[in-house]
Amino acid sequence: MTVSPEGLSLAAEFPESNREHWQRLVEGVLRKSGASDAEGAQAEDALATQLQDGIRVHPLYTAEDAVTGAGGRSAAGPGFPGLAPYVRGSRPEGSVAAGWDVRQRHTDPDPARANEAVLADLENGVGSLWLAVGTAGVPVAALPEVLEGVYLDLAGIVLDAGADVTAATEQLFRVYQQRGIPEHAATGNLGADPLGLLARTGTGQPVDEAVALAARCAADYPGLRALTVDALPYHDAGSSPAQELGCSLATGLAYLRALTDAGLSVEQAAGQLEFRYAATADQFLTIAKLRAARRVWGRVVQASGASAGSGAAAQRQHAVTSAVMATERDPWVNMLRGTLACMAAGVGGADAVTVLPFDSALGLPDAFARRIARNTQSILVEESHLARVIDPAGGSWYVEQLTDELARAAWAWFQEIERAGGQAAALRSGLVRERIAATWAEREADLAHRREPITGVSEFPNLAEKPVLRAPLPVVDVTAGQGGLPKVRRSQAFEALRSRSDAELAATGHRPRLFLAAIGPAAVHTGRSSFAANLFQAGGIETVLGQGADAASAAESLAGTFAASGASVACVCSSDWMYAEQGEAVVAALRSAGARRVLVAGKPQALPGADGAVFTGCDAVAVLTSTLDLIGAV
Repeated sequence: MTVSPEGLSLAAEFPESNREHWQRLVEGVLRKSGASDAEGAQAEDALATQLQDGIRVHPLYTAEDAVTGAGGRSAAGPGFPGLAPYVRGSRPEGSVAAGWDVRQRHTDPDPARANEAVLADLENGVGSLWLAVGTAGVPVAALPEVLEGVYLDLAGIVLDAGADVTAATEQLFRVYQQRGIPEHAATGNLGADPLGLLARTGTGQPVDEAVALAARCAADYPGLRALTVDALPYHDAGSSPAQELGCSLATGLAYLRALTDAGLSVEQAAGQLEFRYAATADQFLTIAKLRAARRVWGRVVQASGASAGSGAAAQRQHAVTSAVMATERDPWVNMLRGTLACMAAGVGGADAVTVLPFDSALGLPDAFARRIARNTQSILVEESHLARVIDPAGGSWYVEQLTDELARAAWAWFQEIERAGGQAAALRSGLVRERIAATWAEREADLAHRREPITGVSEFPNLAEKPVLRAPLPVVDVTAGQGGLPKVRRSQAFEALRSRSDAELAATGHRPRLFLAAIGPAAVHTGRSSFAANLFQAGGIETVLGQGADAASAAESLAGTFAASGASVACVCSSDWMYAEQGEAVVAALRSAGARRVLVAGKPQALPGADGAVFTGCDAVAVLTSTLDLIGAV
């Protein structure tokens, strides 16, 4: 409570508030809106939001939640930065000294172009390079050309070579030797990840190769880590946050076992691992996920026998903005999504952050997109000073509770994987694939019903946007049919519909067309006609608005306008009382004018004579697909 210089409380003249008082206010709002007649805790619960993994977000969090936790459980304390359980960060100083590591990804297979892009990045704020090598990027033999002019004692090198990791590592070591880079000065990660490769491609890789690389790094290259625990294959397949974390835990534990069996200590083994997680535009969930990841991994390492105070249980994290949330349509909005995800990764305590360029879903990013990606991080670190605060989300009752619940859900999934024989067994048996597929199916339903909107795609589409063209990415045979996990994107269903519209435009010179039959003045129909236009345009269907403002002649005038519109499907838009007065006559007139289907904007019962309805929460993908099919779009 703030106290004035005179010693009087500034809140003294205001009545004291408590949770019960707040609930009464909620009750009044719910009753007034007609949403619910619930009272007390039930009224509060009516405002809660259900997330994946069984997590329910409440509208209000207080100090009581920090004490009791969800369901009356005792919530674990977050500790202090740099100390177990590492919720508040792996290092006591956080990123205050120099910010987090700005890491740029490069996938261009042309060595000369890749080298030009690498140097441009390093000259403009990038701290380390994440290089796709082998079939997914630059040839292994061309690695020296790509790194020409790079100060390898200053810039960390992170490899993504898949099955070619040993060959790529040997090539990198030769570059170090040829350029006289001391072994202790080399930094980065070799990217060995046999279980991640199994998840992506369905093809295994001997763990012995990764173990040999780790032993070499532990002995000769103290600044290099050999293994990456990449959770992106699970996120990219549509996993929930807890599934992503649980799979990473099971993978990390499998590597710990293999490394310690080969003679490394637990501390040495843990020091060879870097964890890679996806960061999304859901900022609070991303913050909580990174904090929960450190907590549960710290528990694994301590249970594996790491000595207290060694710091081995502190997880090294690399956060990458989500490819699942990236869109091909209206890709400029990806800049905003990437900014939110980057901010969340920084606040969540990631050691290194990669912002994927806004055009990454379209092919090879161009120089402008890479510049925006790195400058996004520079603004957050250098101008917004986001890194100057250690664990800025710490102490938030909401974030602390979300962290706790996510950690518990991830631990439960991790235990299930271990009971199934570990990560490799869970991948080969199909357990991971089936569980993630079920999760994605639920999310697809939310996307199709627009309960999870996608700006620029399922909401507020721009049919007039000019296509953004990029050179294609290298073709990688992931052999998904042999067990590799699929790759999904939130916008894929709507973008497939837009592609059908584009094909129709190319073939006929015009897009599929739908007539909006608006009854009454603009003040009456605008809400529903705007809603319908937004929905149909999300499927690439051009809408033509016809207005019948005069009630006496609405049906006749709308039928004439429809006949001249070139459309074969119509959607009636107005208020419920106008439907009752004019709806049936308008529907009959539209049918007489040649309408093959007449829909209504509103609940199905709003206009009984219509063939169907579009409304908030309807299956937009199903409606759009059937409409395109009826129109005869390609």
